[in-house]
Amino acid sequence: MKHGAKNIMKLIEQQKLIGIAFIIPIGGIDTPFRLPARIDRVELQLKKLVKRPRKGTLNKVSEQAARTAWKILADWVDIQMALVELDQAEFGEVFLPYMYDHQKEETFFDKMKASGFKMLENKTR
Repeated sequence: MKHGAKNIMKLIEQQKLIGIAFIIPIGGIDTPFRLPARIDRVELQLKKLVKRPRKGTLNKVSEQAARTAWKILADWVDIQMALVELDQAEFGEVFLPYMYDHQKEETFFDKMKASGFKMLENKTR
């Protein structure tokens, strides 16, 4: 909010918090962003580290995965905002991959990935 974010929302699916979304004006245009926590991916990686789970260990790993995913996301946002505050980057420059298209329900990164990153091709060849 300190940097102009509006409509900050928690994203929930199947009674699990999966990310955050917000709108921030860029160039005078309200621009939506969606940041996923990807708790399921963190959980998978943490479970791989458990060699011989005891009773209840995997449940604890699931709980820890949520805390870890959210802490990483919060720290990442803090670091990106420090870059913006110190004029090392523009807001859109660091958050561009998470710019969200509500109609297509995809982020800019999703769109780039689906196209095989064709926007990055060198057209001079």
